Amino acid sequence: YHPAPLSEKALPDTFVVQTSALHSVPVSYTIVSGDDRGYFMIHSSSGVIRTTKNLKLEDFPVTFNVRATDSTDADIFNEVPVKVEVIDENDFPPVFPSSLLEAALAENLPATQIVQLKAQDNDTGRNGFLTYGILNGHGLKFRIDETTGVLYSNTTFDYEEEPTEYQVVVYAEDDGIPEKKRGYCTVVIKITD
Repeated sequence: YHPAPLSEKALPDTFVVQTSALHSVPVSYTIVSGDDRGYFMIHSSSGVIRTTKNLKLEDFPVTFNVRATDSTDADIFNEVPVKVEVIDENDFPPVFPSSLLEAALAENLPATQIVQLKAQDNDTGRNGFLTYGILNGHGLKFRIDETTGVLYSNTTFDYEEEPTEYQVVVYAEDDGIPEKKRGYCTVVIKITD
């Protein structure tokens, strides 16, 4: 048996799977090995397996053996493995060290790197995998490398002709399940003379 993965937030008494043995007389179901931490219980006559307590992601996957025993003769039995996996929930949004950052950019520079942004996400796996983007790039004056978080100018700026300050809102987004989460940072870019 390989039931659908359980959420790490599954509550005690959550249904896992129903095991079933074909036999001419009733059988009794027991968990005989592999569930060393006592996460599961089995109903002796129905074969329904449920959780007994909160699940710790780091303890899984777990494979345990279920035995179906003939109700009239204990020497007649069969065993089957049950593999249970637990999926990490997307608990945390990405967080930038500061929600506001200031950077200076000299006028008349060709397209150039301005600043590297780095967010943290306390989730693991794809829930902690981050990509970066810009909410408002003032037209196409700015761009961000979605993998590295480096913010670039896409054009040259003239201190005398244009605004001398731009606010660019950058986000980091995780690849979370069931939903993606975002964190934000405002970069104030001051054009210098």
